[in-house]
Amino acid sequence: MTAIVHFSTAQAEASLDHPRPERLLSAHNPARLTRNFYTHASGALSAGEWCCEPGRWRIAFVADKAEYFHVLEGHLSIEDESGLAVHFRKGEGGVIPGGFTGVFAVHEAVRKHYVVFQLGE
Repeated sequence: MTAIVHFSTAQAEASLDHPRPERLLSAHNPARLTRNFYTHASGALSAGEWCCEPGRWRIAFVADKAEYFHVLEGHLSIEDESGLAVHFRKGEGGVIPGGFTGVFAVHEAVRKHYVVFQLGE
């Protein structure tokens, strides 16, 4: 039987990384901490918590993956190729669609929940 996953009690090893140097747009390379609480056996869906220090870098989503997120703390913005930036703060959420390219900026340290999913055909 599959158990319900409650993020506040789920056990998950934290994974620390940084934006790749060739994508970095800020002087400081921010630390990013990911705790993945759930991954479907197919690999088509994962969910967890992501924290990040202030910084700015280029992102490029593959065409068949998208992300829903909900900001728990902090302030971030996502800028598309045309320069349009959308800001997200505590209590706000959004979706980064498959194939999106642009700039991800953390203005104040962020903590967010995320769900990454593979898009169907």
